[in-house]
Amino acid sequence: MSTGTLAFLSLLPIIAVAVFLVGMRWPASKAMPISYLVAVGLALFIWKVPGANVAAASINGLVVAGTLLYIIFGAILLLNTLQESGGIKTIRQGFTDISADRRIQVIIIAWLFGSFIEGASGFGTPAAVAVPLLVGLGFPAMAAVVAGMVIQSTPVSFGAVGTPILVGVQTGLSADSSITDNFLVLVTQIAGQVAILHMIAGTLVPLFVVALMTRFFGKNKSFSEGIKVWKFALFASFAMTIPYVIVANVLGPEFPSMVGGLVGLAVVVTAAKKGFLMPAKDQIWDFEEKSKWDPEWSGKLEIKDIAHKSGNMSMVKAWAPYVLVGLFLVLTRLKTLPFLGWMQSWTVKFENIFDSGITSSFQPLYLPGTIFILVSLITYFLHGMNGSGYKRAWGQSFKTTIAASTALIFTVPMVQVFLNSGGGAAGFDKMPIELANGVAALAGDYWPLFSTFIGGLGAFIAGSNTVSNMMFSLFQYDVGSQIGVDATWIVALQAVGGAAGNMICVHNVVAASAVVGLVGKEGAVIRKTLFPFFYYALLAGSVGYSIVWYSQKGIFNLGSFIAVGIAVAAVYIIATNNRRSNMILPPPSVNVKSAK
Repeated sequence: MSTGTLAFLSLLPIIAVAVFLVGMRWPASKAMPISYLVAVGLALFIWKVPGANVAAASINGLVVAGTLLYIIFGAILLLNTLQESGGIKTIRQGFTDISADRRIQVIIIAWLFGSFIEGASGFGTPAAVAVPLLVGLGFPAMAAVVAGMVIQSTPVSFGAVGTPILVGVQTGLSADSSITDNFLVLVTQIAGQVAILHMIAGTLVPLFVVALMTRFFGKNKSFSEGIKVWKFALFASFAMTIPYVIVANVLGPEFPSMVGGLVGLAVVVTAAKKGFLMPAKDQIWDFEEKSKWDPEWSGKLEIKDIAHKSGNMSMVKAWAPYVLVGLFLVLTRLKTLPFLGWMQSWTVKFENIFDSGITSSFQPLYLPGTIFILVSLITYFLHGMNGSGYKRAWGQSFKTTIAASTALIFTVPMVQVFLNSGGGAAGFDKMPIELANGVAALAGDYWPLFSTFIGGLGAFIAGSNTVSNMMFSLFQYDVGSQIGVDATWIVALQAVGGAAGNMICVHNVVAASAVVGLVGKEGAVIRKTLFPFFYYALLAGSVGYSIVWYSQKGIFNLGSFIAVGIAVAAVYIIATNNRRSNMILPPPSVNVKSAK
């Protein structure tokens, strides 16, 4: 069977997702079973994978889905606990004191706080923390999910203390011992390249977040209302990415996102409190009242305006649970501390399922869900809650989690069947590799422009930048070597694309939507995040193309033209919007005496 035919067949499960979930707007609970059946059919009848292997991959998928549901439950429980204790009301007031402008709030919470949490934990935890917090502040559920997905790009390559690089890239490349004698040195070099590419592509991410929010969820459905805060958005972007790049190139891949997010938070919140680059009081942007929202925007998670039983809670006490989440995540992820070993000491493992060679395992204590539940219990005592309120928090959290389970128990098994489709009697490689082979055969010297999209496709399928890097890093290195360029930059493009793919990853969207009870609207979210993903992958790929071909083709090459074109378009849109804003004059005041 030809490379092109195998690539097309490998694409069919993804086409099913695109048609039913994104195109026909079916809920994931209906679309993903079809995609699962397509993947199973291909594995059994085309790749000729033994039925035991397909069943084992499906069971592994169910185990992974269970771990995701555990994380979702913990995140929802923490939010409901804070709601019942009155903490959310105090936090909401605190953000109003910084700025009542929703554009400013979403940048601080999604971009900066989300980057810090991503650096500390990964696992999609930023969406599980930032998305419900935004809903708690009064954001529509869908607006919160879209924001949470778009920022799942720049910080992701260095999430979970560098796991996508240290585990994903290093594991992928180490399959070929002829590449180097020291993979850690090579991977550290690639991490620096990844950070540079992310800084370039990530510069506009905060602006994308606010522009998408005002366009899809604002009264006037206007991109320009979001673009008006471009100065603050760029300031917040660089406040995170400058320390991020420095740390990646000086200290390595463990701490760029964590340090970048933390430094960015300190700088931006301090500046915002002093009014730096903040919107004028008469230009504060907010959503319309909730009664006028499109019903599609709202989830089943309802935030009630509950005050603390004393009538007043300090800001320090209200924020303490989120501070504890960040602290515990950092302490339990650092290899230099004993907590990591303790948290990973208990492993539940199902080895060699059905004699297939597939093993499924998870570490209950290490999962972020355990941190969320622990902090929820601490919050019960810290905030002096009553038993009835805490009981309501648990009951509501169970109901919301169960509603998300249907979509995930088909989404993740489909992914596992897709990833474990190699080794069949037909002799074909696993579906993701056959798909990448087909693209590489068509791309030739233009491969750098496509490498980010392959990385993104891997994350879209697997729901993980780490897994995408494991699958494709060696493949990308080999293609780079074959076309005669610095292969480390091609691997860096893979890692960047794999991070950007989290914006559109089905099971990440399902999980983030489930946290706020937005079940069945996953396709609508992905349609809104497709363009930011395309921008991110294209710009990073163009810059990468320019870098790897600079020595042979000079500065004036296709990659440079595309990258400059994107930059010029961005400047033009910002400048045009700024000029229009300046032309809008305030209404003339009426002289009451002369009017009489």
